[in-house]
Amino acid sequence: MMNISLIAEGALSVLLLATLVYCILLERRLAALRSGQDGLKLTIALLNDAIVSAGSSMRALKSTAAGAAEALDDRLSRARGIADELSLLVASGDRIAERMDRSTQSRPNAIMPATLGARLESLKPAASRNIR
Repeated sequence: MMNISLIAEGALSVLLLATLVYCILLERRLAALRSGQDGLKLTIALLNDAIVSAGSSMRALKSTAAGAAEALDDRLSRARGIADELSLLVASGDRIAERMDRSTQSRPNAIMPATLGARLESLKPAASRNIR
C-alpha cells in the first residue's frame, strides 16, 4: 500500500510542479498584457486627440469650401451675364454690318468706309467757311 500512496504523492507533486510552472508563465503573460494595455491606452488617447483635430480641420475645410463655392457661384453668374451681353452685342454688330453691306451693295456709287474719312476731311474747310 505504501507503494501506491508514494506513487500518488509523487504524481501529485509532479502535477503541482507543472501547475506552479504554468502559473509562473501565466503571470509573465499577464504582466506583458498589462504593460501592453498601458501602451494601448496611450495609443487610444493619441488616436482620440488625432480624431478631434481631424474633425476640427474638416469643419474648417468645409467652411472654406463653402465660401469658395459661394464666391465661384457669384463669379460664374456675373460671367454668364457678361457672356449674354456680349452675345447680344455681337448679334447687334452682325446685323449692323449686314445692313451696311446691303446698303453699299444696293448703291453702286456708294462711298467706301475707308474713303469716307478722307471725304469728310475735305469738306471741313468748306463747312467752316459757310458757318462764318
